[in-house]
Parts: sequence; C-alpha cells; structure tokens
Amino acid sequence: MSDITKDRVDAIITVRSTSSRLPGKCFLPFGEGCVLEHVIRRTLHYGLTPIVCTTRDVQDDAVDALAERLGVKCFRGATNNKLLRWSKCCEHFGLEAFHTVDADDPFFCGDEVRRSFALLQSGLDMVAPSPSSSGGGATVGYSLTADIVARACEGLSEDTDTEMMWSYVERVPGLRKAVLDDPATHLIRARMTLDFQEDYVLLEAIRLLVGNLATRAEIAALLQRNPDIQRINAFRTTEWSENQRAKSL
Repeated sequence: MSDITKDRVDAIITVRSTSSRLPGKCFLPFGEGCVLEHVIRRTLHYGLTPIVCTTRDVQDDAVDALAERLGVKCFRGATNNKLLRWSKCCEHFGLEAFHTVDADDPFFCGDEVRRSFALLQSGLDMVAPSPSSSGGGATVGYSLTADIVARACEGLSEDTDTEMMWSYVERVPGLRKAVLDDPATHLIRARMTLDFQEDYVLLEAIRLLVGNLATRAEIAALLQRNPDIQRINAFRTTEWSENQRAKSL
C-alpha cells in the first residue's frame, strides 16, 4: 500500500462521457484540448497525481484513450455505483486515501485540495467540500480514505446508484468527518460547475479572460470586477440544487 504523505495527493478524476443535460461535456473544447484534458493538466499543474476513473461502458472508451494519450493512469469500473468504482480503483492502484476531482469542475483549486487532504491526515475518514464550494464555487472535492469507501460499499450491488455518495458514506458507523472551512480570502460564489450549456459559456468566458491555470484569487478578482458575468448561468443554480436533492432522497 502507498503511504499517505503530505506531498503526494492522489486525485481520482471522476468522469463519464454520457450526460443527459449536456452530452459529451467532458470533450467540449477548452483551450488547447477538451475539458477533460484541461482538468488533467490542471491537476498536474498543482502537483497532484491524477488517476482518471470512468466506467466500463463502451461510450467511455474515448475517455480511456485520452488518458492513455496523455500518459496518465486510468481505471474503469461499475457504471452506476461510483463508490464501488472508487473502491476498486483504490484496490487496483494500492491507494490508502485520495481526493475526488470532478471533471465537471474545471477550475478546482489545488491549494484547497491540499488543505483538505492535510485535514484528512489528522485522523479523519472524510473531509467534505467547503460551504462555498458546495454552494456552486466548485473549488474542492472530497478527501476520503479507501477504507471508509470500501465500508460504504458493503452490501451494495454494482447497479446501485451512488451518485450522491456522501449519503452512503455518512451511514457508516463511527464515521470521522469534517467539513473544510471556507478559505479566508477570495471566495467564489458563482456557479462554476459544468452541467448546462450556460455553464459552459460562463466557464469558457472565464478561461478566455484569465486562462486555463488561473488561481482562485484571479478568478475571484475577475468576478468581482465583472459581476454581470455570473448572470450567464445563475438561473440554473435552482434547477441544479433541486436535481441534487432529488437524487439524494
């Protein structure tokens, strides 16, 4: 098994090529490459170790091919059971802990990822995203131990839909959990996740103005100078929130 160290952060990039709201969104152009290429490169830019995690579905063969072309690890597993996919990925690559990087969140903040992972190392099983990130800022994912994910999978079949994974992890007896504090400065409260066409328009506008590798501080400053940009997709937040709640029931 690999050691959990302060320097190494294994980032499992969760991605599927199918999407009902915005089909093929991970392959949409995003600078010198597509969204998924950008997420992989941003992960490497922050010194994280990327592992692309997708399904065995034939539609995701292109995801596997892209990871191979970029020379990064890729794991393919269950279609519906995301938790089981993560657990088998950890088994395959000998991971003791990891951070989730969603391919839907192209401007995640590597500094927040490292802060989350450091908190996990204090003896926790799970560190949930900061309130601003969960509220739409999409700057940080979950830090999880492989053990807690395996325990959350007990009794679940491959067909179990665990998209709302936290509801399953939080059922594990004795769970040691924390929520990452919001950063002291440069909060992002705009809707920064990629689910709808309007999200893509906003994210592409940000990329064009400050670049693919823009920091959280640079993005926050841009949004402060140009508050109208956020109106491009703000109306989608309610629809997205209602969809998240429905899935978690």
